This record gives sequence, C-alpha cells and structure tokens, in this order.
Amino acid sequence: MRSGVPVRVLLAVGAAASALSGCSSGSGHPELPPASYVASKEQPGEEYVIGPLDQLNVFVWRNPELSAKIQVRPDGRITTPLINDMPAVGKTPSMLAADMKQALGQYVKDPIVSVIVENFSGTYSQQVRIIGATEKPASIPYRANMTLLDAMIAVGGLNQYAAGNKAKLVRHDRDTGKQSEYQLKISDLLKKGDSSANVSLQPGDVIIIPESMF
Repeated sequence: MRSGVPVRVLLAVGAAASALSGCSSGSGHPELPPASYVASKEQPGEEYVIGPLDQLNVFVWRNPELSAKIQVRPDGRITTPLINDMPAVGKTPSMLAADMKQALGQYVKDPIVSVIVENFSGTYSQQVRIIGATEKPASIPYRANMTLLDAMIAVGGLNQYAAGNKAKLVRHDRDTGKQSEYQLKISDLLKKGDSSANVSLQPGDVIIIPESMF
C-alpha cells in the first residue's frame, strides 16, 4: 500500500514534466510545409492586379491616337487621351480594359481596348516584403510558385549580423481576416542547404529577420 502512493505521484510528476518540456521546446508558431527547390509542375498564380507605378500599354484598335504607354500614378489613377483620372489600382488588366472601353464609347463606336502590363510593381497585397537583417530589404512582386529561397536570392541573402533561424513569416488570411506567424530557418536554408527549410510563399507575405545579440 505504501509503495502505491509514490508510484502515482511519480507518474503525475512525470506527466507534468513532459507537458512543460513540450511547451518550452515549441516555438509558439505553426510550421509551414517544405517546398521543393524547383517546382515539379509550374502553375499559374492569381490573376494580376494592377498596382501603383505599374507601366501600362493601353492599345485601342484602329485608334492609335487614343493608345498610350503610361505609368499608374501613386494615387492609383491613370490619364489617357479623352480619359482623365481613371482608377486603375485594384483592377485586373481585363477589368481596366472594360472600363476604358465604356468610357471611350462616348467618343468612338464600339472601341476595342486591351491593357498590357509591361513593368510590374503590383499592390502591397501582391508583394513579398523582406525586412531586417538582409543585404537589401525590399518589397518584391510575387511570382507564381515563389519560395523562400527565391525571395532571399532577390534581396542578396542575409547580412553578417542576421539571426536567420529566428526569422518569422507574417501571413494575412484574406478569407478569415486573421494574421498568422510562422518560424523560418533561413540560416539552415542558405548556409546548410537544408531543403526542409525552404517554404512556399504567398502574395502579401512579410518576412522579418532579426539581428543576432552577439
């Protein structure tokens, strides 16, 4: 009877210790599944949305005087012959072409309009932003099938003070409106070639790289 009490106590203490060690060893952030260095199958991304400072080629068939190569202004609008201050940001090229067709319909019978994006900046929701201890922090346009490795190449990798394995990725879920944080191991990816540390990115991701304390 005396031996039964210590056994129960030891079991309880052991369970508590296991629970505590599990909490302390976790990073507190969910993990992202690893991505391949090279996608096995390239797939198209979301339809492109025009952003400020994008370079556009607006072509009006059989009306060269109404066609123009223009840059989207910082306020998100464009001006072309016969059209002033047309909102462009947040629209796809086909949506903008349809709006311009409607506006030009006041002057031209059944205009055929096409919009081609020649130089991409994109909206912030379509960019990947890398800040902190990197060689050149930047916002880069998201490309279909982009991975963490692609983003780090674009910004020149980590600087000498970076704590790459303490980096985190902040992702906004458009459907739920919630924001999630994920732990990244950039040092393992770049310095050790650890393929499990390479993850797929999404439009709007923010990568934050802190500096080492030492």
